[in-house]
Amino acid sequence: MADAQPCKYLIPGLERGLQLLLAFSEQHQDLTFAELHRLVDMPKATAYRVVQTLEHMGFLERNARTNTFRLGMNVLRLGFEYISSLDVAQVGQPVIEQLRDSSQCSSHLAIRDGRDLIYIARVSAAGARINQVSVGTRLPVHCTSLGRMLLTDISRAEFEALFPDERLPGNTPGQPREREALWQMVQADRARGFVVGESFFRPGISSIVYPIYDRDGRVAAVISIMVPSDEVPKSDRERLQNEVRLAADKISGFLGHLSQAS
Repeated sequence: MADAQPCKYLIPGLERGLQLLLAFSEQHQDLTFAELHRLVDMPKATAYRVVQTLEHMGFLERNARTNTFRLGMNVLRLGFEYISSLDVAQVGQPVIEQLRDSSQCSSHLAIRDGRDLIYIARVSAAGARINQVSVGTRLPVHCTSLGRMLLTDISRAEFEALFPDERLPGNTPGQPREREALWQMVQADRARGFVVGESFFRPGISSIVYPIYDRDGRVAAVISIMVPSDEVPKSDRERLQNEVRLAADKISGFLGHLSQAS
């Protein structure tokens, strides 16, 4: 195998620095220099210089009281910069798969494009008999609970630019007919922080929807589960809401929304 052969282009100093950073783990979050030296394969003087360099660059932080080291903010920044460069579908796909498995409900990710929502990822529950939407499906934002959640961080001026007429387009049963009625629903959704849409768009199908935030605190997408019933069962409501909320927080953290990640 290629990775089992020695590489003649290695930079020894960089290799040693990365070896030392890799010594930190969940079991070794705070290490003295002596402990670090025992965990890495390098001379003591070299290890000392590597530690000093990494501390100077912010990749290690020293606790003056305990004289121990831990990973510094620059290590975290590198991770967040990379992960936040990925799109919502990339980081969200494994999360909605976990959500599907824990909730036993089909799960979706959607974003807003003007007055439409677009499904960007989906996974079906085992044995699901609901007619599933496919990736790329577009629906009017004002007709669905996912769309309402996507509207929660726009201003009144942006909302009226999006819907310039007092009468909303379409005639889907159950959808709001007037712009003001939709605005009031969206404000209630925003204050609540989530939407439980019980047969809102399609009779016999309910959904639980939470927002996903980007690093600037804007609603980047929404995550939902689809519950095949007119109402989310009261016995499962709290558990299901909590599972969707945790999944939303996880993806938000991946996108660099630090308050959610922490």
